[in-house]
Amino acid sequence: MGIIKKFRITEFKEDRPKILLKDISLSFNKRQILENINLTLRQGEICGLLGPNGVGKSSLFNIIIGSIKPDYGKVFINKMEVTNIPIFERALRFGVAIVPQTGGVFSDLSCFENLKAIGEIVIKDSNERSFQIEKMIAKFELDAVKNVKAKHMSGGQRKRLAISLALLSNPKVVLMDEPFQGLDLLACRNLQETIVNLQTENNERLILVSDHAARDLLAICDRAIILANKKIIKAGTVNEVLNDEISKNLYFGDSFKIN
Repeated sequence: MGIIKKFRITEFKEDRPKILLKDISLSFNKRQILENINLTLRQGEICGLLGPNGVGKSSLFNIIIGSIKPDYGKVFINKMEVTNIPIFERALRFGVAIVPQTGGVFSDLSCFENLKAIGEIVIKDSNERSFQIEKMIAKFELDAVKNVKAKHMSGGQRKRLAISLALLSNPKVVLMDEPFQGLDLLACRNLQETIVNLQTENNERLILVSDHAARDLLAICDRAIILANKKIIKAGTVNEVLNDEISKNLYFGDSFKIN
């Protein structure tokens, strides 16, 4: 197989922060999940979020989109504090979209009906809505299942549909929570190419991906973040996190290799 990502964005000529998390802490039932998280995510990059099970990766996603409010700390988008701004307003005003770990589609609706249902919320003009729906069907090769209910689609088809629903509003921030879960090798490869293409077609779009399939994720990301023991233990280029001794000890192990 050829190289999926031909270049990696490791630095920018100017400061381009899209999301800033400042001193974020979160607890559930008196159990601390996240402690004093500080993180800057830049527009135009694909960033991979990795870490052991139960470490708080999905919680971090929910804090960014606004479905969970942290116990302490602040969230900024485009340098504006959004900590108290609800999920729907972050989606509409700041262009934040998520492809959730499971679901993300209406099982009893067809592919077209799914897109129409979301399109009626995020696109007011009916002609533009119809155009964007057909564009997504073509873009994600969903023509063959256009009138098939989501529950009868393959895992890869449902994942492509979930991504197309997230992209209908042309978001500036796309979060993907375990997108490679349950996919076969070919579907995984196709999804990797899809994610890289999302960056190529809009060089201002921030894409944050979390997954346990570390090799698949590291093959396409510009930067990686390792979350363990309630904290970010390393953030940097792929080579930097792979060579980091603490990351090896707490997550990768000594034998892990990307190729």
